[in-house]
Amino acid sequence: MRRSIALPFLILLAGVTWLRSPTTPRPPDMTFDYVALTPRPGADPQFHLGPFRLEGAWHMASRSRGFGGYSTLLAMPGGQLLALSDSGGYLRFTLPGRRPGALASGNLNISRWNDKADRDVESATRDPRSGTIWLGMEGSNSVVRLGPGLNVETKIRPGAIRHWGVNSGPEAMTRLADGRFVLLREAFKGWLEDRKHDAVVFEGDPTTRPKSWHFTFDGPKGFSPTDMTQLPDGRLLILMRRLVWPMPQRFAGRIAIADPAEIRPGATWRAKEVARIATSLPVDNFEGLAVVPQGKDRLTVWLISDDNFSDFQRTLLWKLSVDPRDLP
Repeated sequence: MRRSIALPFLILLAGVTWLRSPTTPRPPDMTFDYVALTPRPGADPQFHLGPFRLEGAWHMASRSRGFGGYSTLLAMPGGQLLALSDSGGYLRFTLPGRRPGALASGNLNISRWNDKADRDVESATRDPRSGTIWLGMEGSNSVVRLGPGLNVETKIRPGAIRHWGVNSGPEAMTRLADGRFVLLREAFKGWLEDRKHDAVVFEGDPTTRPKSWHFTFDGPKGFSPTDMTQLPDGRLLILMRRLVWPMPQRFAGRIAIADPAEIRPGATWRAKEVARIATSLPVDNFEGLAVVPQGKDRLTVWLISDDNFSDFQRTLLWKLSVDPRDLP
């Protein structure tokens, strides 16, 4: 009798322990190799890339558990990049040409539950002075603020983006040099719409409940924003993506540019297409964009793709360069 009572009690205790325990243990250190890629024979990268020059393309090949799914990219000090995934993981890594590999990897402690909707990081931005990082969470339409050590400081679900939907939320987010934040929604504004997206400006850190207002983002036809970052001249470089074939998934991309000084409440903010990511080049589901200045007259632009943890997709890394004076 005592044994029959104890057994259910132990099962219940185990269940409670499982419910209370964090479900995001730090995975083993990740490793990967850079596998160089080239355009198709006869393809001219400059035909599609305009003022951008393709300096290199690599497949980041890894057998490590949890590697992949990278949906946003940040430039970090010391010539490093930080990729964040739609499962709440992170990878800080060295660049091609240096000793390759992960410098740090793990899972962000942004949720106690192993629920993609609560861990779906789709956008990120960083204050280079303080090292503070903000994450845009697509599944819950939340914003998370991280300290320089990637520790969670606060998490909030702003009313301005609460209605953006479960899988169509803040896909691109940038903190401007003046302290304002710009967020772009992935979904189009209507079923028959193929250019315009809802967007929001927060007049300060979104986690502090500042004043906010909506505007409309107008980008290349059929494409949705996936990441963006501010250039040294103040304009925003915006990465965009479109699914062109469902099974196996095939993607096309665009790079657009726009001036945030032209954003007005309730008005339409138009971006200009400056490059096409075409299938004649090594292409996948590009979702992350980071810019690193290289002196006065050159910018390095890094792109990373989200493989969706699929055997039919790859984690690709592109290195582009551009003279900002050649951008319209």
